[in-house]
Amino acid sequence: MNMLNVTSDKCQGDSLKPKYNVVQNIIYMVKLGWKERKLVVILCLLTSLLAVVLSLLKLLVIPVILDQVESVVPLEKLVITILLFAGALLLVDTMQTFFLTIIPFEHNLFRIIISSKITQKIVKSSYPLTENQDVLKKLDRANMYNIGNDSTTLAFWLKLSDLMKNLSGFIIYLVIFSYIDYRIIAVIMVTTVVGFLFNKRVSKWSYDHRNEEAEFSQKMNYISNYAGKANIAKDIRLFNMGSWLEDIYSSTLRLYQSFIAREQKVYIMGNVADVILSFTRNGIAYIYLIGLVLHNGLSASKFLLLYTAVGGITIWVSGILTVVTELHKESLEISTLREFLEYPEPFDFEKGEAIKPNLSSEYKIELKNVSFRYPGAKQDTLRNINLTIEPGEKLAVVGLNGAGKTTLVKLICGFYNPTEGEVLLNGENIKKYNRRDYYKHFSAVFQDSSILPISIAQNVSQSLDSTDMDKVRKCVNKVGLTENIEKLPKQYETNLGKEIFDDGINLSGGETQRLMLARALYKNAPIIVLDEPTASLDSIAESEIYEKYNEITGNCTSVYISHRLASTRFCDRIILIGDNTILEEGSHVELLQKVGKYYELFEVQSQYYRDSEVQAKKNTDKGGVICV
Repeated sequence: MNMLNVTSDKCQGDSLKPKYNVVQNIIYMVKLGWKERKLVVILCLLTSLLAVVLSLLKLLVIPVILDQVESVVPLEKLVITILLFAGALLLVDTMQTFFLTIIPFEHNLFRIIISSKITQKIVKSSYPLTENQDVLKKLDRANMYNIGNDSTTLAFWLKLSDLMKNLSGFIIYLVIFSYIDYRIIAVIMVTTVVGFLFNKRVSKWSYDHRNEEAEFSQKMNYISNYAGKANIAKDIRLFNMGSWLEDIYSSTLRLYQSFIAREQKVYIMGNVADVILSFTRNGIAYIYLIGLVLHNGLSASKFLLLYTAVGGITIWVSGILTVVTELHKESLEISTLREFLEYPEPFDFEKGEAIKPNLSSEYKIELKNVSFRYPGAKQDTLRNINLTIEPGEKLAVVGLNGAGKTTLVKLICGFYNPTEGEVLLNGENIKKYNRRDYYKHFSAVFQDSSILPISIAQNVSQSLDSTDMDKVRKCVNKVGLTENIEKLPKQYETNLGKEIFDDGINLSGGETQRLMLARALYKNAPIIVLDEPTASLDSIAESEIYEKYNEITGNCTSVYISHRLASTRFCDRIILIGDNTILEEGSHVELLQKVGKYYELFEVQSQYYRDSEVQAKKNTDKGGVICV
């Protein structure tokens, strides 16, 4: 996906329906809250109960006192009544204030728990999901719904508490109105239902266009993050990319603002409808109440009670309308969050058969009639591949850029399942195994391997607790990085990442690649995969790696990817990938003797390096400067 390709097309997911309804999401969140943070659920219940009790006390206090005054009760009894109400109001209000003070802390802890679940899903997901645009959009929205103090995962509990409060208050007030004309109750219920349905339609508009909003957000975030990367800061300045990136961001922002304007129009219509319904409901109720006063001779205390209750019941109804609509929106967002957390995995993990790597065992890998096509692609990247990698064999995979070399290796490593055919480990389809166990059989250095903001030793061992320093030193020495590290003040305890640590350092491209190679060696797996491991090294360092290749890989099975054919001479066998399949295979000498495609590519590359050497010698002889 080209993140810089801005489009204003409507979201393709407009017709998508939420996977879970409001009730299902309420049950899910309550169960999750009770399992992970019980106090969140308890506080939700207590605050709603206290709010209803406080409202009821405020409703009754004046009418009850007035009734006692009308009945001419003894002064002592009147004072006791007043004191009881005052004490109850103070107690309930104090308890409510105390619980409301605790709630933000508990809600924040619950939000952190959700963040942890999102992170666990990211790091434990099957590799194809990390490239799946649907998953990435759901991830973007899941993070958006769980960030900040106004996040959906926090707001849900407030809305649920409000819903219970408003429903309880509504029911209690209906009991107070039990002897009045049922038609008034009918008016309240009808306007409530109409308002709910109308506002539900408004909320549905936002949900139906959620992918469109996420796309704009994703693009703007990508551009901002891209522009802020330290490794491209020089390119931005040298090639005047700043204005270009700013123009793209601005055009996306304008489209996003247009989207927000459309959304606001929809919500304004919903608010207007709410006002009309509230006016109708309140007006009819008040007219009826005045009729009771004129024709039925209500006492002052009952009039005051009903007069106050009319205002209260309309607040409860309006509250229910508002909260139900908001909770419906929260539910839609929680549904998206759940869809990400519960996104089905294409691989078997814990359900798969356990398999542990053993360095003393032999492992043969076979690809039988394997074809692979990326989702949405019109043709196969690889087609009908048949390949056997014998135990201990050193295999080189070569070919032009985009030929499918890395895709082939990802199939071997189990990052992808073939579209057709099967990948076998010692004759067994790898789909049957726990995929995480299968990964343990591989040590790898990929082109896009990353450095973590931890110490050099921890980067090699990939462990924060149990690092074998002798083993770290041996691995670092094998890749020729010992001198560079040991001249540092903290040596192996040096932190990597200037952005994180005040005393951190950043490694050069070549040093990073060597460190990744040391990390692969530290893992000590029976199969080693090296994807262009010398791409960032100078010619001398590259030569050293080649000379030590057999020492580095030992008796392990190894797969070496390179576009530089001369670098594969030390391998037992070479396969040339092209036209979506294996074009040629054999040793370096055998392939040159065939005078085929491999020979042609080798001659082209050889001529290029010879011409470069000649030009460099001429520049040196003339005392010129070679630009690098």
